[in-house]
Amino acid sequence: MTSTTLQSRPISRPAPPATILIVDDRLDNLHVLSQILESEGYCVRKATSGDMAIRSVAELPPDLILLDVNMPQMDGYTVCRRLREQEGNRVPIIFVSALNAVSNKIEGFNAGAVDYITKPFQPDEVLARVDLQLKVQRLQERLQVQTSVLEQQNKQLQNEIVQRQQIEQTYRSLFENASEGIFQISPDGHYIAINPKLSSIYGYSSPQEMMEDVTNATQQYADPASRADLLDYVKQYGKVMEVVSQVRCKDGALIWVSENVRAALAADGRVTHFEGTVQDVTRRIYSEQIIRQEQQRSDQLIADLLPPPIAQRLKSSSTPFADTVNPVGILFADLVSFTEFSAAAPPQHTVALLNQIFSAFDELVDQHGLEKIKTIGDAYMVAAGVPTPCPHSLEAIAQLALDMQAAIGRFYKVDGRPFQLRIGLHVGSVVAGVIGKRKRTFDMWGHAVNLASRMEETSPAGRIQVSSDVYRQLKKKFAFKRCSPLQIQGIGRTQTYLLQGRRAEFVAGG
Repeated sequence: MTSTTLQSRPISRPAPPATILIVDDRLDNLHVLSQILESEGYCVRKATSGDMAIRSVAELPPDLILLDVNMPQMDGYTVCRRLREQEGNRVPIIFVSALNAVSNKIEGFNAGAVDYITKPFQPDEVLARVDLQLKVQRLQERLQVQTSVLEQQNKQLQNEIVQRQQIEQTYRSLFENASEGIFQISPDGHYIAINPKLSSIYGYSSPQEMMEDVTNATQQYADPASRADLLDYVKQYGKVMEVVSQVRCKDGALIWVSENVRAALAADGRVTHFEGTVQDVTRRIYSEQIIRQEQQRSDQLIADLLPPPIAQRLKSSSTPFADTVNPVGILFADLVSFTEFSAAAPPQHTVALLNQIFSAFDELVDQHGLEKIKTIGDAYMVAAGVPTPCPHSLEAIAQLALDMQAAIGRFYKVDGRPFQLRIGLHVGSVVAGVIGKRKRTFDMWGHAVNLASRMEETSPAGRIQVSSDVYRQLKKKFAFKRCSPLQIQGIGRTQTYLLQGRRAEFVAGG
């Protein structure tokens, strides 16, 4: 008896993993989706074009297809329609696209898709939707088998009734235990049926309590007018997917929900009721808001640290880059004896004073349309003509030097004496670019930079020393004093000049 029982018991074998075909012309998207699905045990196939996808499905149909919309030669909607035209092809298709307008989703469903995921997607959302569609597909297959059995046993009315009751119980179980809220409402907004998950989303203890408390579904929406517009849209087009709205819970708290809504029609085309599913997406919405805020903060930080053209280049490519730029005016400025001052002053006072001085310099740099490159201790570096070339940049940086000398006169030491600046100017060709991996910096290199630095180092206190190149280009508009040639280390004997001021006939644009 025991032996017979064991022999008649069916052998249980694990179901083979579902096969999913990913169709996307972008390899990075294929890689990310493959990793997500393979980590959950799915068998993944890939196609990089519509034609490849259609051939792959014809040769060996997968269990489910994830299909991109924007692809060359043949877009996702066309691929979906051609697959649906194939006889017997019922493979569920889920669109994965950055196109998130309602019209895009409607076109996807009209083409034959069962779901639509918008990019950027969440891995958990992709897995949940894939799992749901595979379950639905398996359920449909089981229902087809059951239907076939019922047709074969048509004469056995009692058995047919029993089987229908079993199917009804299955649907009731799905309705009662679904992970999404499910509803039916009348055209005038009264709930016909809701499941426990929906009442839980709205903060009610049971569907009965919610149906007694809510006389009209529209009153739950923060914007009732938008809800009315949504239902009008569903009346016109039949259904709408993933509409996000803000709703009120039982305690008055506001949450975000995503709804899929369809219109149920009578034989004469009249809407008998609306039905659909609801998901609480409050956490997702807040996460997306935080991500957007962090991205804005990151973009602002880059804009504060780097020149706008450089920041824009970094957004489009993270590869280090450098350019040769000519001509570029270069200014180095150094606070005379500031090291001795900072050693004797309290640290907070030193930093506050240096911040005031450099902030004043920053305003002058902005006024003249120049680019502050960096500060090193009490040294200050400015460039003219980089990263964006501009006319009269050397004239502007010369005027900046004069304005900085005037500005430093407003700051005094403890003994009442004003601070002094030592400034150097040169013009020439430089290599400019971004260096660093974590804390990126826009900087310049080359002989012209070194010479400008030497002009500052050898300049008398409170004066502006310039190279002969600067003198030759500006001598018609500015007054200079010729200095004795200097022997500069690494450069040799060099003729320099002291910038005195703008010539009277060129003052204020004259």
